[in-house]
Amino acid sequence: MANRFVLNETSYHGKGAIAEIATEVNARGFKKAFVCSDPDLIKFGVTKKVTDILDNASIAYEIYSNIKANPTIENVQTGVEAFKASGADCIIAIGGGSSMDTAKAIGIIITNPEFSDVVSLEGVAPTKNKCVPIIAVPTTAGTAAEVTINYVITDAEKNRKMVCVDVHDIPVVAVVDPDMMASMPKGLTAATGMDALTHAIEGYITKGAWEMSDMFHIKAIEIIAKSLRGAVENTADGREGMALGQYIAGMGFSNVGLGIVHSMAHPLGALYDTPHGVANAIILPTVMEYNAPETGEKYRDIAKAMGVENVDAMTLEDARKAAIDAVKQLSIDVGIPADLKDIVKEEDIDFLSQSAFDDACRPGNPRDTSVEEIKALYLSLM
Repeated sequence: MANRFVLNETSYHGKGAIAEIATEVNARGFKKAFVCSDPDLIKFGVTKKVTDILDNASIAYEIYSNIKANPTIENVQTGVEAFKASGADCIIAIGGGSSMDTAKAIGIIITNPEFSDVVSLEGVAPTKNKCVPIIAVPTTAGTAAEVTINYVITDAEKNRKMVCVDVHDIPVVAVVDPDMMASMPKGLTAATGMDALTHAIEGYITKGAWEMSDMFHIKAIEIIAKSLRGAVENTADGREGMALGQYIAGMGFSNVGLGIVHSMAHPLGALYDTPHGVANAIILPTVMEYNAPETGEKYRDIAKAMGVENVDAMTLEDARKAAIDAVKQLSIDVGIPADLKDIVKEEDIDFLSQSAFDDACRPGNPRDTSVEEIKALYLSLM
């Protein structure tokens, strides 16, 4: 079987990288940009860092900001109409996963209008055309949506998240500038950082993992483990490390899939609007324990990447425990809640468990599971 790898055409990394946005817009012959960014980023002047560059380069643009933290079908459909009315020929997505996921769905529907209901994009949609060209500018260090072929849209009527996977949606350009992430508050930095760690760990142990993806994931775990505490304290090294680490994790997991940490986190976001990174961080150690018997020596590698000493001298069981304990400690250090008892209502457990089992990420989990086993995992976290 052939292993496919899909990445951006171009990516820029490092302080001041956003200056290259004007270069790319002009070099590609774009005439007008449709800027997707959420209301808070506009309110606090983060979006302006990019629009100032467009203004200085005399590049026309229009801003679309009807974007929620967990973007909905309605956000996408109003965005499609706004794009059509704008006369734009490219999209600049500024923000976290929400802005970029909205931009991806808009861009896909513009060039593949038969999917305008949005619902039909769930799973691996048979789109035929590349989406409107997207330049993605992340403001959080976690989702790596700027380099993935995935996006997630919430079906608000059914209280469920739709995971969409499409090689046609990947941004043509990613601009990963740690200065764009400097205004993130501690809580958001911690949550998105743990999301990135979850991507790296799940991607490393997923059924689809292979040598090339392993290379990205183990390096991402190492960088994130060294950088996240500093990023939460807003140090320059921490911010720069997380900007790079989350992108490297995205390069891997986008191509090989994830597991049931994400499957269990998605319905929490849909039903309770729980921040995705917080849900992942709470669930990750418990699912790591559950998956351990099916991971061979990989937890030993994770423990080393997390900075645990003398791992080679440990038994396999001790090495696995060391990896899980290191993840738990990082989560504690950055202030993530320890359990779901303040989030999940017991009467929703059956719905959550079925939703998690039906989620597109579940088949990649290294250990085969069931609705009942997922239910037991949720209950253990309460």
